[in-house]
Amino acid sequence: MTLDAFEASLANPVPPSGLTPLLEALWHERRGNWARAHELAQAIEDVAGARVHAYLHRREGDLANAGYWYRRAARRAETGPLDEEWRAIVVDLLGL
Repeated sequence: MTLDAFEASLANPVPPSGLTPLLEALWHERRGNWARAHELAQAIEDVAGARVHAYLHRREGDLANAGYWYRRAARRAETGPLDEEWRAIVVDLLGL
């Protein structure tokens, strides 16, 4: 799947089949369901899960909590536009 196809899928009422839980989390967040996105991301206990978790808390505005998750992801805390961070994570998770 391409980034464009992933973004186009946001017009649908359900996520595309076959998404990883983290891509599904980002799909739900973008559609306005932060709680479902957080539930999915919180269940993934690896570096990629921590990165998505950090992004979600940053989007929420909880920068202290986001900082904790960025450290767990071994990444510097992001400070740029949230939409750019979302796209960068999606691209990485899609393996593009």
